[in-house]
Amino acid sequence: MTSTLDRAPARYTHPLVFLLLIIPFGAASGFLGVTIVYLLGKAGVNPVTIAVLTGLSFVPHTVKFLYAPLVDLTLTRKQWFVIASVTSALGIALLGVIPATEDGLPWLRVLVVVGNFATALMSMSVESLMAYNTAPSQMGRTAGWFQAGNLGGSGLGGGLALVLAENTTHAWLPGVVLAIVCLLTGVAIRFTTEPEPNLPELSEVPPGAAARQESLRPWRAIQRVLLDLWLVARSRMGYLGLLICFLPIGSGAAGNLFPLFATEWGANANDVAATSGALSGLLSALGCMIGGHFCDRMDRKLAYAVFGSLMSICAVLMAWAPHNLNMYYVFVLSYGFISGLCYAAFTAVTLEAIGTGAVATKYSIFASLSNTPIAYMGILNGFFYEKSGSNAGLYSDAIMGVVGVLVFLLVALVSRSLHNRYLQRRQSN
Repeated sequence: MTSTLDRAPARYTHPLVFLLLIIPFGAASGFLGVTIVYLLGKAGVNPVTIAVLTGLSFVPHTVKFLYAPLVDLTLTRKQWFVIASVTSALGIALLGVIPATEDGLPWLRVLVVVGNFATALMSMSVESLMAYNTAPSQMGRTAGWFQAGNLGGSGLGGGLALVLAENTTHAWLPGVVLAIVCLLTGVAIRFTTEPEPNLPELSEVPPGAAARQESLRPWRAIQRVLLDLWLVARSRMGYLGLLICFLPIGSGAAGNLFPLFATEWGANANDVAATSGALSGLLSALGCMIGGHFCDRMDRKLAYAVFGSLMSICAVLMAWAPHNLNMYYVFVLSYGFISGLCYAAFTAVTLEAIGTGAVATKYSIFASLSNTPIAYMGILNGFFYEKSGSNAGLYSDAIMGVVGVLVFLLVALVSRSLHNRYLQRRQSN
C-alpha cells in the first residue's frame, strides 16, 4: 500500500502549474452553472428544479472526505490525477450531448453526480501536491494562482461553451471542445514532484507473526491518517478554519442566479456568456491573484472575513441599482472579482491550517464542509428569487453573509481570549 502523506520536495513548484491543473475542475462547474443553467432556463425549466440540479453537483464534493483516504493511502497523486482527469473530461463531453430540457433532466442528474465524483478526485490530487510543493511564506500566492485556475476554468466552461452552444447546430460540440481543453491543461502534471512518505508515527506494532503484522498495515495506515486529522482539529487554527467552512461567508451562491436574471435586466445569451463566463472568469482570476497577495501580508482568516463582507455589500448595491444592462455588467463582474478574493483567502486559510501529512483527506474535509453553505445558500437564494424576484435573492445572499462574518469574528475573539489565558496558566505553572 503506497502512502501519499509526504515530506516536501527539495524544490518548490511554480504556482502556474497548479493554475493549469485545476482548470478542468472549474470548467466542469462553469459548464453546468452557466451554460446548462442558461439553456435550461431558456427551455422554461422551473428555477427551483434548476437550483436542485446545481445543488446535486455539490454532493460528491460535500462527502468527498469519505473517499479522500483513497488518494492518501493507495495510488500516487499523479496516478489519481490522470485517472480522474480522463474520467471528468469524458463526463463533460457526455454532459454536452444530453439535451438541456425537461426531458433530459434525469440523465443530466446522473452525469452531474458521476462527473463531479471524478473532478473531486482530481482536485484532491492537485491540492495534495500543492500543499507539499509550496513554501510556507507563499501559501497566499499559490492559493491565488490555484483559485485563478479554478475560476478562470469556470469562465471557460461557462463563456466559451455557451458561445459555442448559441452559435452552432452541433449540440455535442461545446462539451467536446471543453473536454479537449481540460485534457491539454493536465499535461502540466509532469512538472510537479511526488514527495516521500511521512505520516505521524504510532507506537510500534505489537510482537507477533509476520503475517499478522502485514495484515495490520492497512488499519495502522488509517490510524495514522486519523491521528493527523485530530492534530489539526485540536489546534486553534484548525478549528477556526473548520468553522469558516460551515458559515455562509463568501460563498458566491448568488452567482448561480445571474443567468436567470438575464431577461429582467435586458441581457441576452452573449451578455450572459460575457459576464458570467469569459469576463467574470478573468476578473475572478485577477481577484484571486490580488486576494492571495493580501493573504501573505495579513491574518488570512481576517482577510477572508473582510472579503466576505465586500461580497454582501456588492449584493445589496446590485439590488438597489437600476435593473438595466449596464448595471448587470457592473455588478455581475464586481461579484465575480470579489468571489476571486474569497476563494483565494479560503484556500490560503486551509493550506495554513492543514499543514502536511494526510493532505488529501484534511483538505477534502475543509473543502467538503465549505460546499455546505454553497449548497444551502444556492437553494435559499433560489427560493427567495422564485417567490419575490431578483432583489429578494440578492438580499438573502447579503444578509446571510453578514451573519456569517459576525459569528466568525465573535468566536475568533472568544477563542483568542481563552487561548491566551491557557498560555498564561501554563507559564505560571
